Amino acid sequence: MPANPTRVALRLACLALAAQTLPAHAQVQAGVAAPTRGEPTFADVADLADSSALVVRATVRKIVRVEDARAPGLTPGMGRFYINAQTVALLTGSSPIGESIAYLVDLPLDSRGKPPALKKQDVLLFARAVPGRPGELQLVTPTAQQVWSEAADARLRGILKALISPDAPARITGVRELLYVPGNLAGQGETQIFLNTANGSAASITVVRASGAAPAWGVSFSELVADVGHPPQADTLEWYRLACFLPANPPPRANVSEGVEAMRQAAADYRLVLVQLGGCHRNLR
Repeated sequence: MPANPTRVALRLACLALAAQTLPAHAQVQAGVAAPTRGEPTFADVADLADSSALVVRATVRKIVRVEDARAPGLTPGMGRFYINAQTVALLTGSSPIGESIAYLVDLPLDSRGKPPALKKQDVLLFARAVPGRPGELQLVTPTAQQVWSEAADARLRGILKALISPDAPARITGVRELLYVPGNLAGQGETQIFLNTANGSAASITVVRASGAAPAWGVSFSELVADVGHPPQADTLEWYRLACFLPANPPPRANVSEGVEAMRQAAADYRLVLVQLGGCHRNLR
């Protein structure tokens, strides 16, 4: 039976309104300012997973283009589409969802104005439930849909497992304090970098310098001492929390080391950590 045009129009209007009321932090994290280029990085996927109440694998059944005039905030080169899909698996989340789901997504258009061929393909959706509508989802950003593959599924499941772990590292919100204390011998010393977190839990970085040896550092996301000499590996949740959210420069007043030389050393050790983390690369911005 063909869909009732009035009912479809009402659903589109409701979903469009929901898409425009996303929290600012979710929009900033996942980046919605431009069409995506290249494959999503670890940071891209972690951004989306960390801001999603629901992560769903689904099979696209139907795609309907929304008129640009009814798609406020649409980025040039993109089209907004109303998707009907069949739920394959709920990867994370506790909200009930139906076997058939609907949502809005912005997709890049080719030179002919056509979107990617997604019908019958499996996709990963980063979303939240629409209150009172178990058959509808609201993506956390207008582009928070990715084509499913075994590799993408494996990486996502690893991130989700790390996020829900009891000892998952907290979100870093800033640098509270830097303190360098020189050792008894020339070239020895230790810098403590205390971090602010979203939930108020302890987090700190320790950099140790010894005469004749390369500096070593580690991080602790608890009250325990940092595992110096074993910094977090790239593309792990611990690495993501640091590489993607430590500021390029800590607040000037955060450096409480005694004396000019000690303050310089603390600042140098902070830069050392940033360099060894290697930067946070995103393709969805």
